[in-house]
Amino acid sequence: MNEYPVKLGSMLFTLVEPHREHVVAYNRWYERDHFYAGCLVGPGILSGARWVATRELKKLRYPADSPITADPMTGSYLATYFIEASQSREWGAWAAKEFQRLMDDGRMFEQRDHVHTQMYAFKGAGYTDPDGVPPELALDHRYPGLVALFLEANEGVSRGDVAGWFNMNLASHVFKRSSASLALSFSPIPIPGGTHDDIPKAGSSLRSLLYLWFCDANPADDWDVFAGLGEHVTDGGFARVTFCSPFIPTIPGTDTYTDELW
Repeated sequence: MNEYPVKLGSMLFTLVEPHREHVVAYNRWYERDHFYAGCLVGPGILSGARWVATRELKKLRYPADSPITADPMTGSYLATYFIEASQSREWGAWAAKEFQRLMDDGRMFEQRDHVHTQMYAFKGAGYTDPDGVPPELALDHRYPGLVALFLEANEGVSRGDVAGWFNMNLASHVFKRSSASLALSFSPIPIPGGTHDDIPKAGSSLRSLLYLWFCDANPADDWDVFAGLGEHVTDGGFARVTFCSPFIPTIPGTDTYTDELW
């Protein structure tokens, strides 16, 4: 088969900050309960992965004034969940009921703050190897690094125009000069089933785009490439970078990195 019927349709992107005095308890609750009970066992979920930004990685974030997080040092843990294209609504309806059940059972950890939680529709992919890791397997591949890049289209510019310009002018630049080998692009959509009270309304606008760059090494090792995107994007005249941050994967079953966040 050249084409496989299982397709990535959307993603839940949730960036969270645990309260400092509860960070170990939060890490254990999330990976041992909520990662599965709140998302992964739901219908249509393809895969999930957890990522972390240590204090050294958060120091690399830009811009300092961001609609994603007002303080670059907040948003330590990122969870990403891929949902199959035909089952986004089914998962959303299930999640709304499941979150309420978990809340009623006292299983929604209160000592943490949502920084940015939003559903995103999958728009496209770029590769260094067309026969490499497909989008649907990106989270299961367990890449050693991830860069989340948010763009905001300038007034009067469509997201499609931004994506076309970025893909033609900057994507190859990143691939050639960094360890990124796969990039997936997304646009924000409402959370199916509605937003639960536990999740504040995200700051994404109708002009925003999200690129996830999957890296074959720690993205801090060649951060100059990603750091330079802010100026390149601004100079292009189509958009601006509203958030750019490196992440590395958590190590499930351990408390690794909980003492390196601040």
